Amino acid sequence: MTIEQDYEYCRQIIKHHSKTFYYGFSTLPREEANAVYAIYTFCRTADDLVDRPGTAADKEAALEKLMQDIDCFEKGQHRDTAMWRALADVRERFPLDIAMLRKQVAGQQMDIAFRQPDTLEALYLYSSHVAGSVGELLYPILAGEDTREGRQAADSLGIAMQLTNILRDIGEDYREHQRIYIPAELMQHYGYTQEQIQHHEITTAFTALWESLAEDAEARYEAFYPLITTYKRTCRKPLLTAAMVYAEILEEVRKHHYDCLTQRNKVSLMNKNRISQRAVRYLKEVEA
Repeated sequence: MTIEQDYEYCRQIIKHHSKTFYYGFSTLPREEANAVYAIYTFCRTADDLVDRPGTAADKEAALEKLMQDIDCFEKGQHRDTAMWRALADVRERFPLDIAMLRKQVAGQQMDIAFRQPDTLEALYLYSSHVAGSVGELLYPILAGEDTREGRQAADSLGIAMQLTNILRDIGEDYREHQRIYIPAELMQHYGYTQEQIQHHEITTAFTALWESLAEDAEARYEAFYPLITTYKRTCRKPLLTAAMVYAEILEEVRKHHYDCLTQRNKVSLMNKNRISQRAVRYLKEVEA
């Protein structure tokens, strides 16, 4: 296979699994878009190793093998697969933080021996591993620089997106994986129980609990938007659009009366196009 075919394989992965990310990032310049596709494919691969059928021991062994593959990749001895060939090409063109690949896998390992986080801090730590790591991987590629402040902002954006995932998928995560990502201390504070999730009870306590995390995510999105000018000009609209569309998922849950227990709420293509135009208007203001 050619490197173009390797990237096409990765493009199909993100197109299939994340229409929101693909909608935004597919409009990046070609080299940056290919880098995003390859990195997304790595993260999807790690995630799928945990969510596929099998014993905990099998999943742990698969992730440990992936860690070994990262070690080989760091030494320039990558596996001969489309994903690893694409990542090797990305590494020749852009900075690629190998530590963030390991952090991503470490985050997936947390899901194998899963226990509900006790505190918000524990949820932030998990979210930083599985999503903040993606932000830090993409930041130097899309920004063309690598600063501490930029990494912190990219990590926080990743946490916002992971909180959004969690708030969108409360019912699905419990139904399919018996996982509750909402911190136990928050559920206790608002007086909402695991049994109520199981019975799909959308109560005043549930909406207050949900909104407390949604407002956290939205504050992170709002803090990130002005920082879009620290990214390459050609990468600003795609990244901003992806972030704004992701934030809109929270509004979709609200529109459906907070029912994230029996359905998955999505942003329509028409709405994505509207948000894309809003991103253009926002950029005109901050770039003026």
